[in-house]
Amino acid sequence: MTVSELVPADRPTFYFIGVTTEKSSIMKVFPKWAEYLGLGDTPIKGIDCKHHDDAAVYREVVRFIKNDPGSVGALVTTHKIDLLNAAKSMFDYLDPYAELLGEISSISKRGSALRGHAKDPITSGLSMEAFVPENHWRDTGAELCLLGAGGSSLALSTYIMKQKRREAWPARIVVTNRSEPRLAEMKRIHASINPGIKVDYVLATSPEVNDSVVGGLKPRSLVVNATGLGKDAPGSPLTDAVSFPEGGLAWEFNYRGELVFLNQARAAAKSRGLYVEDGWVYFIHGWTRVIAEVFGVEIPTSGPGFDKLSEIAASTR
Repeated sequence: MTVSELVPADRPTFYFIGVTTEKSSIMKVFPKWAEYLGLGDTPIKGIDCKHHDDAAVYREVVRFIKNDPGSVGALVTTHKIDLLNAAKSMFDYLDPYAELLGEISSISKRGSALRGHAKDPITSGLSMEAFVPENHWRDTGAELCLLGAGGSSLALSTYIMKQKRREAWPARIVVTNRSEPRLAEMKRIHASINPGIKVDYVLATSPEVNDSVVGGLKPRSLVVNATGLGKDAPGSPLTDAVSFPEGGLAWEFNYRGELVFLNQARAAAKSRGLYVEDGWVYFIHGWTRVIAEVFGVEIPTSGPGFDKLSEIAASTR
């Protein structure tokens, strides 16, 4: 639904603020998770906003959730930065990551207080650790390439800079983006938190520039599509002529859509010895961390409990 269709909830209701929310697997997954987690009869409803929507739209969404007693909270995707920029003054509490990154992925309530959390540094880190081999960076001297300088890319680099020991740093992080402002903002934030990791920022006005960056990475390096291309917009940040790093890893942050980058990586997997990961585990961590915050429940990040939630989600896929 759109902002104009918002009506007071007649029972506790959880929201998903995105672009094409009805297409997300969460619409089928959440009711099953809610039953398993004992959340009661709590539906999930999508709120669709346009890319970089008007500030008034974001403020109306936040105002509705804040003032409606039946609205318990929301997960925010795509609009994490724009929503907070528009409605920051409406929040009673922002967690340190939200303050640092200038974005929120979780809206929750504690009593009358409206709270915003940036969960992506946690969820992206958990998701990366789930498939990148232990001691990979120390043992290989590999690099990390982040295609796109938006919120997800900033979150993963923040996790590494603030949570990882020196021996678990990539040899270098290289970030590319189509426009200069996001690179400049990332540089500004990194300047306050980078413990000494070498970072290169590349203005990539065409996929061919990204091809050149990826082609110059050390063997065993990790390449991440953090652009949203393939889900929120068609295409890939790379061309089909790209040469992925030998023995490397390719990570598509998305799990639905055309996923052109994912298909390019899979096509190169055999010839380049490439491990390919999509965004499914990231999806599960992203949602479960927000659900835990909104509903005040303990949800494991690994082990049998997490495996059960993954199994439930996979049954709808």
